[in-house]
Amino acid sequence: MGIKKCLFSSIKVNHITDQSMLKWISRYICCRKLWKMGLYKQFFRFGRRRSNYMASTAFTPLPMLVSDQGKIRTNRLIIVVVGLFALAIGILLSSVPWLDYLILKHLRLSNGSLSYYYWQKPGVVRLTKVYIFNVTNPENFLNLGEKPKLNEIGPFVYRENMEKVNIKFHDNGTVSYQHKKILQFVPELSVNKNEKLTVPNIPMLTLASLSNSLGFIIQKAISFALTMGNYQPFVEVTADELVFGYEDPLVTLAHNFYPKTKRPMGKMGLLIKRNGTLDEVHTINTGYTGMEKFGLLDKLNGIDRLPYWEDPPCTDIVASEGSFFPPRDVTQSDIVALYDKDLCRILPFQYRGPTSKQGISVDLYTPPDYVFETASKESRNRCYCPGAEYCPPKGLQNISPCQYDAPVYLSFPHFYNADASLLKSIDGLEPIKEKHENYVKIQPKLGVPLEIKLRVQLNLRVDQAENVRPVSTFPSMMFPIMWLEEGIDEVTPAIRRWVYLATTFSDLACPIFTYGSIVTGSCILIGVFINTYKSLVFTKQSIEIGMKTLRRNGAYLSNHSLFSQQPHRLSLIVRNSYVLLDDGDGATPDREKAC
Repeated sequence: MGIKKCLFSSIKVNHITDQSMLKWISRYICCRKLWKMGLYKQFFRFGRRRSNYMASTAFTPLPMLVSDQGKIRTNRLIIVVVGLFALAIGILLSSVPWLDYLILKHLRLSNGSLSYYYWQKPGVVRLTKVYIFNVTNPENFLNLGEKPKLNEIGPFVYRENMEKVNIKFHDNGTVSYQHKKILQFVPELSVNKNEKLTVPNIPMLTLASLSNSLGFIIQKAISFALTMGNYQPFVEVTADELVFGYEDPLVTLAHNFYPKTKRPMGKMGLLIKRNGTLDEVHTINTGYTGMEKFGLLDKLNGIDRLPYWEDPPCTDIVASEGSFFPPRDVTQSDIVALYDKDLCRILPFQYRGPTSKQGISVDLYTPPDYVFETASKESRNRCYCPGAEYCPPKGLQNISPCQYDAPVYLSFPHFYNADASLLKSIDGLEPIKEKHENYVKIQPKLGVPLEIKLRVQLNLRVDQAENVRPVSTFPSMMFPIMWLEEGIDEVTPAIRRWVYLATTFSDLACPIFTYGSIVTGSCILIGVFINTYKSLVFTKQSIEIGMKTLRRNGAYLSNHSLFSQQPHRLSLIVRNSYVLLDDGDGATPDREKAC
């Protein structure tokens, strides 16, 4: 039926006097006369001729796509090669993690890797902000029993220029180094650093508290020495002196006579050891033995444990020193840990959810609730107060092993998330989450921190020494001295650009490029195939063969008795118009022929 429809559709009717008669004639001719005359056989012969013609050219699939009439077409060959190349590249890149390989190659620490230059001398603006609690009622506190009234003074801002020195790579996938830090005061961001502040006399109160375990006679001797030396429970110092050191006879005496392992510095300063090249030698994992330990400490001063405590988990050093963290996309862990010598321990951070930083996806971490929990409620904290040692209430951490055995305790600023009793004994403290909470924002694919805020408070634990006259009225309490904030608000533009390209940009560009190559290559090849197929089927020879057949049968229609007997009812003028295609041999074809 398709052949019969195609035959009749080639007839153009110029004048028809009866439309119903036309329908009857078409049915009659197609269904009765023409079918019986064997017209379908002639069309089948046309199909066989075309098949024989294509077979006679003996084309194989590839030459068929790149040639025309047996001649190689250079432009078509180039297009086919480009399509095959794009398709192959797309399939290959979609089946292998090529982008992850490139990222890891530059992320792992090695001498000359991209991450090495950012790690060795980051160039980020790292600020240390110091806030000191000024005691406004020292006399009434000592003599009238008032609660100490504290006034927070600050910030005193110091820019920390840091680089890693004495770097040595090891064959086991680790690297050793030391930190070199230089703190420079930033006056435009700070309050007056020369202002005198009233703070507890830490060396004197430490000595008085320790005297309680030395016996009555020794206490009296200490009391006499302190009285003769005119020592007072409070001293007036500037912020710079409290942070980086001031002369104190008791500290000088301890420096000269204490054992070497516990010998304090020659001056009294809470951050006196932060300037210069630090003594600690860190050894961290470079990532070449697995990204699960990337950036984590392997050894500290040559040993694989913290020397300040006796039992695990307090002795664990499985933590980052702040440069890199194991990517969460690899570890799937909700806990990361940070080590800082001033903390005297590793500080865990718990995953809180995804967020963003300057258009880059990051994970937010804050300390878990158990971090400074009491030993009676949290078994992991028992090793921080072994035996009969004093175990502080919630919110405090003993760091005396890192402070030359001075009774210094760590907490979050303003006793944030600490036991309520600590706040009741002091006026002037107001814990605020936004100002006093610690957090870290880490890119989960790379393990690179984009923002860190480490905020801790230093407190002096005082035990009342009634037999030491100068401090006999100083009650037992946890006295806040200062708190500091250190970290980074943002990385350098170079680091941010590198992280952005390796994460946000690549997450979009990689699938677009990969699957775009597949689609582009497929479309090119399909287009070439369709174009080639058309050129093979609708050539000049094909149309000539088909039109000769239609010409012979058109003559039959014009001489049929049905039309000659009723010329007044229907007038048919048969005309077949067609355009011949150029066969590529340079000859100019007939623009139009009629049969």
